[in-house]
Amino acid sequence: MKTLTLLRHAKSGYDDPLLRDFDRPLNDRGRRAAVRIGEWLRAARRRGDMPEFDHVAASPAVRCRQTIEGVEQGLGQPLAPIYEKRIYLSSSATLVELVAGFAAHHDHALLVGHNPGLEDLLLELVPPGSGAARDQAEIKYPTATLARLDLDIERWAQVDGGHAALVHFIRPRDLDPSLGPDD
Repeated sequence: MKTLTLLRHAKSGYDDPLLRDFDRPLNDRGRRAAVRIGEWLRAARRRGDMPEFDHVAASPAVRCRQTIEGVEQGLGQPLAPIYEKRIYLSSSATLVELVAGFAAHHDHALLVGHNPGLEDLLLELVPPGSGAARDQAEIKYPTATLARLDLDIERWAQVDGGHAALVHFIRPRDLDPSLGPDD
């Protein structure tokens, strides 16, 4: 069994029109959401609902780096990510290829990236009709949302569409309504 956890970067700002997309930082709500997701992870680990990550791969974009910093703050421990340029704005096909290349000794990986790639990856790996969480993900995969997928595989190279179970789909607004969409 392998576990793949997906984390979309938190809400970023669009305040500087001259700033490259890659360099966009988190806004205040995004910073708070990242910390809150880290706090949820800490509590879930205490309950035994989330194992510790033994591999973290992330987009090097500023908003992903800052999301990781916020999660680390809430979690109370470092994540030690490996930054992969391929994750930045990648398609689900690229993400599948990346995951398939994870070392066999890793059992619980965290992938931090962007939409639409992460959402498409989740929808590709988790079969339709497999529950309310999958239905919610199909409607929208919001910023700073964490999704845990359990894969019934022995090696990452066996990752394939339609065979994952979506165990958690945690949106920041589920934890704190002030972190939800603007009205």
